[in-house]
Amino acid sequence: MKHVIVIPDGCADEPIEALGGKTPLQAASVPAMDRIAATGASALSNNTPAHLPAGSEVANLCLFGYDPDQYFTGRAPLEAAASGITLGKHDFAVRCNLVTIEDQIMVDFTADHISTEESRQLLAAAGEALLGSEGGRFEFVPGVSYRNLLIYRGDEHTPAPFSSETRSTAPHDLTDLSVTDDFPRGPGSDLLVRLMNGSADVFADHPVNQARQAAGKRPATHVWLWGLGGAPAMPTFEERFGVRGAMITAVDLLRGIAALVGWPRIEVEGATGYLDTDYAAKGAAAIEALDQYDLVCVHVEAPDEASHEGRHDAKIEALEQIDRHIVGPLAEALAGYGDHRILVTPDHPTFCSTKKHTHGMVPLVMAGTGIESDSQTTYDEIAAAAAGRRFDHGWDLMDAFICR
Repeated sequence: MKHVIVIPDGCADEPIEALGGKTPLQAASVPAMDRIAATGASALSNNTPAHLPAGSEVANLCLFGYDPDQYFTGRAPLEAAASGITLGKHDFAVRCNLVTIEDQIMVDFTADHISTEESRQLLAAAGEALLGSEGGRFEFVPGVSYRNLLIYRGDEHTPAPFSSETRSTAPHDLTDLSVTDDFPRGPGSDLLVRLMNGSADVFADHPVNQARQAAGKRPATHVWLWGLGGAPAMPTFEERFGVRGAMITAVDLLRGIAALVGWPRIEVEGATGYLDTDYAAKGAAAIEALDQYDLVCVHVEAPDEASHEGRHDAKIEALEQIDRHIVGPLAEALAGYGDHRILVTPDHPTFCSTKKHTHGMVPLVMAGTGIESDSQTTYDEIAAAAAGRRFDHGWDLMDAFICR
């Protein structure tokens, strides 16, 4: 049995006046997804429990069948796993965005999509200026573009100053909003705030920012520290479901989850984690992987990025590209393998109106061997709600999707 999961990240939305009261999914031309709906079953799933962050870190764990109350320790540890960083029981990982803050407003949580090399230079300067007084236990670890990490190495004699009670706010949830009341709080937060404020002094006249401003780009004004947590431990996906999977994504968070659940990561040239990603290359790589793996998961960040920018037109375009170059070709290829199933679902909603992730149900559609067709003929939020099936605990979905 072959299984395919396609995740158009953050594609669930609310009706938009400029679209005649339709959601982006309703407004988009997605014939391949609609065919899956017409031959399969639609439903709603809650992947973001109200007491946890409404982000991809929790939502994707739920989607893959892992109860976040049992397995979620924080976003940064998942991304550390993507970089091959092993956390000991006294260590902590902290997500480190390079951001643009002006007059205490989060103008850009990506620092104008700063390059990886520029980030590397800025973090090297921040590390030299700010971490020397912390006993050598902290290290900035560059990632991709604005997405980076801060690692704390502790031991039984010097445990981390942080705990599960330390609270932080994702910068993408603060777009165009004041950051004044959203700095970290709780155990160890004074240290994080000191580093965040100190980075502003380091970055102010740095040559990287001088060059960016001269080129008409936004500077990276601060590091924003959030999503911290200790080492997670979870069984592999194969141990849980008896299926050997693989992940295609351009986002470190999903790479990290894949590493922790035992999925090899298939890197695709041209996959960017943004709107300019090579959709066709991702689709082709997924089809090729079907020969080797029982399950192939394709994650596409583009709809979420469009939502964070408040661009419903770009979100519609991303959905149509996913349908044309990923869902359609994969559905066709699956037919040649005999028994198979396909699932299309976002992880969480991201509203164009608010530009941020939100709690709530997401629409899903699945079809294939042993899945009975319902009466729905389109894939969207309204049709999925009308189908009447709900997964109030998102981690129950995999038990319904995986055929064992």
